[in-house]
Amino acid sequence: MTASIAPEQVERIVANQHQDPFEILGAHPLDGENGNSTKWVVRTYQPTAKAVWALVPQERKEIPMQSVHHPNFFECIIETKELANYQFRIEEGDRERVIYDPYAFRSPKLTDLDIHLFAEGNHHRIYEKLGAHFMEVNGVKGVYFAVWAPNARNVSILGDFNYWDGRKHQMAKRGNGVWELFIPDLDVGEHYKYEVKNQDGHIYEKSDPYGFQSEVRPKTASIVTNLDDYTWNDEEWMERRRNTEALSQPISVYECHLGSWLHAAASEPAQLPNGETEPVVVVSELKSEARFLTYRELAEKLIPYVKDLGFTHIELLPIAEHPFDGSWGYQVTGYYAPTSRFGTPEDFMYFVDQCHQNGIGVIVDWVPGHFPKDGHGLAFFDGTHLYEHSDPRKGEHKEWGTLVFNYNRHEVRNFLVANALFWFDKYHIDGMRVDAVASMLYLDYCRKEGEWVTNDYGGRENIEAADFLRQVNHLLFSYFPGVLSIAEESTSWPMVSWPTYVGGLGFNLKWNMGWMHDMLDYFSMDPWFRQFHQNNITFSMWYHHSENFMLALSHDEVVHGKSNIIGKMPGDRWQKFANVRCLFTYMFAHPGKKTLFMSMEFAQWSEWNVWADLEWHLLQYEPHAQLKQFMGDLNQLYKSEPSLYTQDFEEPGFEWIDCSDNRHSVVSFLRRDKLSDEFVVVVCNFTPQPHSHYRVGVPVHGFYTELFNSDSGKYGGSNMGNLGGKWADEWWFHGRPYSLDLCLPPLAVLVFKLDKEKTEAAPKSLPSAKRE
Repeated sequence: MTASIAPEQVERIVANQHQDPFEILGAHPLDGENGNSTKWVVRTYQPTAKAVWALVPQERKEIPMQSVHHPNFFECIIETKELANYQFRIEEGDRERVIYDPYAFRSPKLTDLDIHLFAEGNHHRIYEKLGAHFMEVNGVKGVYFAVWAPNARNVSILGDFNYWDGRKHQMAKRGNGVWELFIPDLDVGEHYKYEVKNQDGHIYEKSDPYGFQSEVRPKTASIVTNLDDYTWNDEEWMERRRNTEALSQPISVYECHLGSWLHAAASEPAQLPNGETEPVVVVSELKSEARFLTYRELAEKLIPYVKDLGFTHIELLPIAEHPFDGSWGYQVTGYYAPTSRFGTPEDFMYFVDQCHQNGIGVIVDWVPGHFPKDGHGLAFFDGTHLYEHSDPRKGEHKEWGTLVFNYNRHEVRNFLVANALFWFDKYHIDGMRVDAVASMLYLDYCRKEGEWVTNDYGGRENIEAADFLRQVNHLLFSYFPGVLSIAEESTSWPMVSWPTYVGGLGFNLKWNMGWMHDMLDYFSMDPWFRQFHQNNITFSMWYHHSENFMLALSHDEVVHGKSNIIGKMPGDRWQKFANVRCLFTYMFAHPGKKTLFMSMEFAQWSEWNVWADLEWHLLQYEPHAQLKQFMGDLNQLYKSEPSLYTQDFEEPGFEWIDCSDNRHSVVSFLRRDKLSDEFVVVVCNFTPQPHSHYRVGVPVHGFYTELFNSDSGKYGGSNMGNLGGKWADEWWFHGRPYSLDLCLPPLAVLVFKLDKEKTEAAPKSLPSAKRE
């Protein structure tokens, strides 16, 4: 047989230097036109084969293939009317195997329209095209792979199925630098990576940027996964969310790091639904002492705990795959993969599903601001600065040791925009908290003079990052009405939580970092000095209506030598607990949605330790158990009183009664319901000095029930109070026609509500104090 191909062409395949192996490999007609060929030349490159036969199932032919120009490059002629789904029988060493030829399948998965939309940054479901997808082509099942690496010389697929040999499955380059290949007979569960070669032939082994599952660290391969097999049972929740205005609802968030909330003994393997056991994943620093709980175990333990405490949402520190436990998840290498530390993607779906069935929303921290330099990740992906800026003055956070996304590149922006949508689409999450937004918005963030460059207008604002955030939020609320998009933004950048159509960044909530710092500064000082710092308590209302704020006491405030929340409080042990109750009650009465980090609900003394459990043993002691009960009751109060949440961001929802009594460190205010004339009266005493006959003006006459008292004896307080409530006196005070004569307990917050039924049922001649 005479070779039908030049030696130079064979050499390009053998040296892995051909950008479209389909031009050489596979079946090519030798006669006929328009697909009417009856004679075909079939070529294959099998680097480890001794001999290869071509099998034609339709005609039951087995044709020996001849080496051509290279011992492992094989070719044969097949005469047949139709050549489809032929196979190779390959002899390798002392074994044989039969495979379909990958180069016989031109997959229709990625269309020209897909490539066009991706190139302009507008393919919102690009994760359904790029990555690894189990599918069927011409009646043969397998896995389609596609990856964006425009500056690579060549890209191959590595995996257990080819002994991690990059010569065996060389990909073909399509438009805009996308490489693709369909490999027959592969199934879900296959481990793989991409072997990317730069123009100089240097090799980079990369995990799949669009991979849906990763190996458990320290391994770094991606795993083929089908995300469409799980059967969801949260239709009612999803329908209600779609038709609900989120900001008019109570939002009380339990911020949680799954890897340190609770562990199990390493000797106890996790049980899966089918009776199998989950491999033990030990905690890095604890070695064999403990293992992580799985998503399914967390569903059994964490969800009832959060539900019992009355929180409306669980916020998870970044759930995307990350290599180092100690990064808390904020240095992401697998943006499309829930971390395998706790189980499979289907297990995480189960966790979210169970949250919804128990009336709890799920918020996930999202990190589009930076990514780590790990070799298997996005850094220098195709041998060039692809995802990151090439200029380190724009592309690197030296303080964090991470790289910054190039938001000016359409495909990079598309990668991130689609990623945000992906978590809502495939995992039904209810919100995302975007981490470190300030680091994205300012070109000089944590950079010294000379270490940053200005924008095109000479300013410090990152215009591309701002446009990217607007695009994300605009699309997010277009596709998923009723969800939350929360910015952790620590500066005064304007209109962060304003809609994009008026020039805002489009978030619907922003963490109120100013409130958090003011509160912690205030509560950490000796109560005697608080009279000189009344502004800490009241200042937030000067700017509160400029944004839709969330009040957050987060994980950042209980690490790095800052002490846990109770350790920040002055005074003896009783006063410390009283201060915590006072702070939390004021927080829940103040306008804004709420976020509280795990361990604060029962006053853990130690700082948060990512390597250990929370200090659950403290709940055997009465003060800690009482604080946990307090937290549950406070959430119940919050959810049961529309006055505390329906007008968080509208001026009629809040009204000071008196904010100027700094001598006593007392403030009082009203919170009003949007849908009725109901309101609550909140009175705060921020010192250990109780006050009897403390008068507070109210707008309406009647009986005011004491709904909540943070000093109640059941919470460990002194049990001072107002015997269930007080009648308003006809005594003009604080600019109002009526007033309450109250007993203010020490370090306590009281919440009162007008009891209309009791007021209307009272005799008209009921005596009332008057002051002419």
